[in-house]
Amino acid sequence: MAKIIVKFQRYFRRKPVRFFTFIILYLTAGSVVFLHASFEGEQVVSNNDRTLVEGTSHGPDVKELGIAPLSRVFKEAPESPSTHRRYGPWLKTPGKELPERIKQGEFGGTWNRALKGRNMREQEECRAKYIGCYTDDTRQRALRGVSFFDYKKMTVFRCQDNCAERGYMYAGLEFGAECYCGHRIKALNVSESECNMECKGEKGNFCGGVNRLSIYRLELTQESARRYGSAIFRGCFHRPDNLSLALPVSSIMKNMSVDKCVDLCTEKEYPLAVLGGTVCHCAFPTTYFTLHEREDEQLCSQKCIVEEFESCGTSDYFIVYQTQVQDNRCMDRRFLPARSKQLIALASFPGAGNTWARHLIELATGFYTGSYYFDGSLYNKGFKGERDHWRNGRTVCIKTHESGRKEIEDFDSAVLIIRNPYKALMAEFNRKYGGHVGFASQAHWKGKEWPEFVNNYAPWWATHTLDWLKYGKNVLVIHFEDLKKDLFIQLKRMINLLGLPILADRLLCVEGQKDGNFKRSGLRKLEYDPYTEDMRKMISNYIRTVDAALKLKNLTGVPEDYYPR
Repeated sequence: MAKIIVKFQRYFRRKPVRFFTFIILYLTAGSVVFLHASFEGEQVVSNNDRTLVEGTSHGPDVKELGIAPLSRVFKEAPESPSTHRRYGPWLKTPGKELPERIKQGEFGGTWNRALKGRNMREQEECRAKYIGCYTDDTRQRALRGVSFFDYKKMTVFRCQDNCAERGYMYAGLEFGAECYCGHRIKALNVSESECNMECKGEKGNFCGGVNRLSIYRLELTQESARRYGSAIFRGCFHRPDNLSLALPVSSIMKNMSVDKCVDLCTEKEYPLAVLGGTVCHCAFPTTYFTLHEREDEQLCSQKCIVEEFESCGTSDYFIVYQTQVQDNRCMDRRFLPARSKQLIALASFPGAGNTWARHLIELATGFYTGSYYFDGSLYNKGFKGERDHWRNGRTVCIKTHESGRKEIEDFDSAVLIIRNPYKALMAEFNRKYGGHVGFASQAHWKGKEWPEFVNNYAPWWATHTLDWLKYGKNVLVIHFEDLKKDLFIQLKRMINLLGLPILADRLLCVEGQKDGNFKRSGLRKLEYDPYTEDMRKMISNYIRTVDAALKLKNLTGVPEDYYPR
């Protein structure tokens, strides 16, 4: 035996490559044997394991160990066809019982937990109801709103979120990577087995099939815009005095419909489609037709001839929709032609709408805003003043969240934006854990992060305002809620402070582009109030302090809705 081993040693010394090859083959063979052994045995959940999953173990109380009962985490979902569909066609067998081994848990706890965990995530995050699989036609789409594709990262929630953000009632997924939005489904319902293509960005979930749509009905919040297809409903308005100047393009339509008028104005590149009975008008918002004085919708309730549920207005009261055509009168932006000697702050507590205010100011003035910080994501979204040093003087105002005396006294004047602390804290918490337009997860809201955040940030909300009122020079206070309600008036006040001319048509253009790229959708609103009684008492005291400080400066106190608790 010793002689054989010595011969092997001499052989491999002369041929080291063969030695390493032998080692690799040996390890490969061992791995194959190991994997085969792991798959060969069937994984059956024992009675003890099953009682643990069901949360009925008679051992130590899981609460004593600091672990939530597993039954709460892996709560069984109702066995509906739509639930089965989401996890694969093999789970759905119409007219037949599920295989006995699946019902008895033969596939083990891992698969069952995956199903239950996914179902919990859908219940918590996806405020949408799956309604079925539908046919689709490339020549005549089932959902005729906006659409977008992503052949690498498409998920069910991403499609739902994009459609909800634009105010649509339905979201549909097709071909594993295509997302379609709409207000009506113009297609036939088909068998669930035909929607069998996995989402490109989410294994285990199905995103339609070939010419087949998996459609969800979205449960939108009241903040979502009312739409018809891709057009935004602006309201009912009285016929303008000078019709030819206010509405330069007109076309008589015997079979008037919202679709036809919107399509006409889109084709002619106008942002407003105005329906007046049997006449379709197209226009820009101007001083002749500002859209500031809305009328009761009952005055415009005359139904369209070819649409049972849509109104087409009358000869005296017009229905107005905003098309997808971009109003370019306020889209040009540049740096100041001469460096400003005045440093004007756009100050706010984080989460109070500073980025949105910057967007509005840039559109209204045509000049870039700067920042005390640098945020690459904002720069990439078009805020080109991000890269400039804040003392450079090429921007009209400087974003800042600073609240120290030294930092405040660096500025010659300021626009101070104040927002309801309950809303501002939640917005900043979402930004911190989810990004500018993302959302914090349920784990963050229900974990230790949220209480710690409130305890640290709520006092700052108060001291930020108090410091700017005390140390700031020439401070203009703007309440975020007033800016949302009276955009035209509040923007005028801000532009006056900046010392720039007010262009009415440019401001009217801003109203049509006001949301920008940094508005969270209403799909993932929390279904509960995250504030505890102690938190509310603390925040209410800060609100009263800020209210008193504002009134001492002969300013309007905080809005009444700051005291909702």
